[in-house]
Amino acid sequence: MLTLGTLLKNKRAGESRLAWYHPNLSGPDTLDLRSADFAHGQAIPAVHAGRRAGGRNLSPALTWTGTPQEAAQLLLVVEDPDAPTSRPFVHCLALISPARQELAPGALSADAAVEGIHVLRPGMGRGYLGPQPPKGHGEHRYAFQLFALRTAITSVPGRANLEASRPRDVLDAVGGPALARGRLDGIYSR
Repeated sequence: MLTLGTLLKNKRAGESRLAWYHPNLSGPDTLDLRSADFAHGQAIPAVHAGRRAGGRNLSPALTWTGTPQEAAQLLLVVEDPDAPTSRPFVHCLALISPARQELAPGALSADAAVEGIHVLRPGMGRGYLGPQPPKGHGEHRYAFQLFALRTAITSVPGRANLEASRPRDVLDAVGGPALARGRLDGIYSR
């Protein structure tokens, strides 16, 4: 029996639709974003996968260097450009104090109250949603993208509060370009 993932194998949102290519978020690639849990282009450990994929939905540890002194805020966007949707699926969206240089494992959970981190609504639910690609759909890339913003995002036009905002509305609210940006890609399949 064919799985849905196999049937949709050639349907992918596409690299060019990532936040990385959003005009408001262009800028120099001078942030060095890393994780102790996986290297760029390598497999994301199962513990960081979504619960439906057998994981614990635990956001990975992240560290970065190169935040410009004039940065008002950092924006973290985690997207899956290989999702069988019209746009990359957003797995996490968070606003971070520019004073921070790292996130501990689990810091992006919806119920974690970590100083200097404001977790927003991703593609569904709230907080970090670990990888859980459709079975048989093949390898998926998860782009962890960090942007140093000139101006803090405090509201989104047409929305009562940031928590109710859709990810694309938040990206559109960025007064770009970014001062700096960095990217870390992980791989996951099932």
